Amino acid sequence: MKIRPLQDRLIVKRVAEENKTKGGLFIPDTAKEKPLEGKVIAVGNGKVLENGSVRPMDIKAGDTILFSKYAGTEIKLDGEEHLILREEDVLGILDK
Repeated sequence: MKIRPLQDRLIVKRVAEENKTKGGLFIPDTAKEKPLEGKVIAVGNGKVLENGSVRPMDIKAGDTILFSKYAGTEIKLDGEEHLILREEDVLGILDK
């Protein structure tokens, strides 16, 4: 299934979190928090300003981002969990 986000929204797939700590201890699923890092799958055209012009997005598909803990709406696409976020919920773009 294909989906194209509208305006200043983007589709993000969470990056899988490690199952063990740096010290080698395994973390059970019940103790894990959802990761705040994700890969951008698709982006909208940008935010429509009051004068009717469109401000393009700073984020592009393929970027790895950091986002707010309670941001976005969870959806399932082809059996995989994704998030729909607004551009303002993104805290930063990670350079690796």
